[in-house]
Amino acid sequence: MYRAAVIGLGRMGSTFDDEISSGGAIFLPYCHAPSYAASPYTELVAGADLHAEQGAIFADRWGLDQEHIYGDYREMLAAERPDIVSICTTARHRAAIIQDAIQAGVKAIWAEKPLTLSLAEADAIIELSARNSVAIAVNCSRRHSPFLTEARRMAQSGELGDILQITAYTECYISHNGSHAIDTMRYLVDGDVEWVFGEMESDEEAAGEEDLMGNGYLAFDNGVRGYIRAMPTGIAPWEFDLIGTEGRVRSLSNGAETQYYRWVPGGLRDEGLPARAPFPLPLSIQGTGLSVIADLVNAIETGSDPRCSAEDGRKALEIAIAMRESHRQGGRRVDLPVADRSLRILSVEIGGDAVPARVRRLQQEPVVA
Repeated sequence: MYRAAVIGLGRMGSTFDDEISSGGAIFLPYCHAPSYAASPYTELVAGADLHAEQGAIFADRWGLDQEHIYGDYREMLAAERPDIVSICTTARHRAAIIQDAIQAGVKAIWAEKPLTLSLAEADAIIELSARNSVAIAVNCSRRHSPFLTEARRMAQSGELGDILQITAYTECYISHNGSHAIDTMRYLVDGDVEWVFGEMESDEEAAGEEDLMGNGYLAFDNGVRGYIRAMPTGIAPWEFDLIGTEGRVRSLSNGAETQYYRWVPGGLRDEGLPARAPFPLPLSIQGTGLSVIADLVNAIETGSDPRCSAEDGRKALEIAIAMRESHRQGGRRVDLPVADRSLRILSVEIGGDAVPARVRRLQQEPVVA
């Protein structure tokens, strides 16, 4: 049983699951606190948040005494000495909090995405975590989807033949939810990106550091080619298309449907036809958060990397930055790794982050006499 604590007691830290009414890419429990409460490996012991309103809601929801809710996460780390800590704060402060948690002696960290704002911050975290043997899992949770995991297995086993192309239709900002999109592409093809071309929304957007939408062409080291459309995708919401010489898997409508195609006899000159076949379905589906925690516990006990590690988080950010740099350079190819480690993208989530959205809503609600 590992002692777990959460830093940042808002939406992803505590209440995101309340918004979910149907499945797709998400299986409950999903976010941090409900996953710790449900996991057989963890005991939720404490939380920290700058905003007392969020702390009070968290304590009431998860049955914690107020003495285990802290306004300063450093005090919580020192007093509670958690084994595992979740970091669900704004990305503006995530890098510093991760480093403080490592230095406080935690065994593992479950961090929201993007991992950091800059490549230099990501480099520092990875070096420090390696030196202190701390496992870091980044919450790019599609790696724990049973359907995408099966698609990856089919690709690795050769059932899809030689993998040629991965295409993602994922309308999003390239650092914020682009972390999910880019990481899923890397996961499905089991490769690293060597170079990219990128096209951003406009020259003006690409010139700044704010998060932005864009499209990219990704060249993987195993010969696979990828295309990501993170500009508006119309009737193709959050879809992935994995194409091999012998088979094809499509994840549609944000995971609501998975299709599998393979060759069958027929067609012009009997050259074969691609026909839809049953996609292998799991016998049971575990909550996404439970899978993340089990993976982190395995990393603690075996020294292995989590399924989505800090290194994976860094690579997602680096690819996004390289796409933007390509646009800045007139559409030129940009090789990875990116040489200038000071480059950053200010994730869209940090806009207005001085006061969390839920606290703003609570402050605006009329007082009932």
